[in-house]
Amino acid sequence: MSWDRIRGHDAVRRQFETAFRRGRLGQAYLFVGPAGVGKRMTATELGKALLCESPPRPLAACDRCQACVLVGAGTHPDLFTCRKPDDKLELPVDVVREFTDRLGLKASRRGRKVGILEDADDFNDESANCFLKTLEEPPPGSLLILLATSEEAQLPTILSRCQVVRFQPLPPDDLRTVLVDNGISDPARLERLIRMAQGSVGQALALNDDSLWAFRGTLLASITAAKPDPVALAETWSRFIEEAGKESAAQRQRASLVIRLVLDFLGQSLRLALGTDPACEPAEVDQLRRLADLLGQDGVVDLIEKCVEADYHVDRRVQLALVTELLADHLTRSVSAA
Repeated sequence: MSWDRIRGHDAVRRQFETAFRRGRLGQAYLFVGPAGVGKRMTATELGKALLCESPPRPLAACDRCQACVLVGAGTHPDLFTCRKPDDKLELPVDVVREFTDRLGLKASRRGRKVGILEDADDFNDESANCFLKTLEEPPPGSLLILLATSEEAQLPTILSRCQVVRFQPLPPDDLRTVLVDNGISDPARLERLIRMAQGSVGQALALNDDSLWAFRGTLLASITAAKPDPVALAETWSRFIEEAGKESAAQRQRASLVIRLVLDFLGQSLRLALGTDPACEPAEVDQLRRLADLLGQDGVVDLIEKCVEADYHVDRRVQLALVTELLADHLTRSVSAA
């Protein structure tokens, strides 16, 4: 059944099953948790269970009826999503208005409508006020699900009108099962992805890219070279990001993933600087030890902070070439100056 595809969130499933059985299912929920842990999948499966025309048990989808097929294809007229356009930093009011207008229409099939609003962290004042009108008085038979990364990012007026459902990172065993189900079976790769993904299926699958790990080796070699070249590194880095495709979203994702890889090997260098065994490939140990010896604990921590700042700029759509050039300069010059 559809709920069986969701790993690591049994408590969330039980919460909804209990509420449905008692006739206390709410009209608005805020799903909060790290990116890639299953919030969107859970929202979709919940919507499918509510819209299923032949449920095998309460709040469960058969995965066979026409409604389930339509949900699976993303074409059910009574389940729809709202998300931030790729070229925007915030949810535009016109996108939110279209979403609330659709929610207000009469249901096409079974008298129930489900609206999933992604990027709830990114309301602006205008779009939040537009959405608040619907949130205060949801249309009869409707269910609203908002997806967010933190409660702190929400406006009090929205937070107070939603039931908060908290999602935790997946435990390693659940993450391993999901990755195996996605065709990843090599033990060394599994452990590497589990270490890097921090409980996020989305991160693990995105990092399962041979070109990323080859580029990680290029980065590490460039930074630990006898005479690091910031200009050459920035050019190589920018070219690798551009190879992700012409879409800015794909390039931003690759840029963020590369920064995640840099953060990982800096973290392993910090472990060495602290006298702790690193969790890395044996072939990288000598390079990471050289990095730790050159920079020391404080130097590594400073570069980690620079990487976190760079990732924030990527998320806020600062020009990628500028972010890459600045971070390449920080990395190479820190080593050269040591």
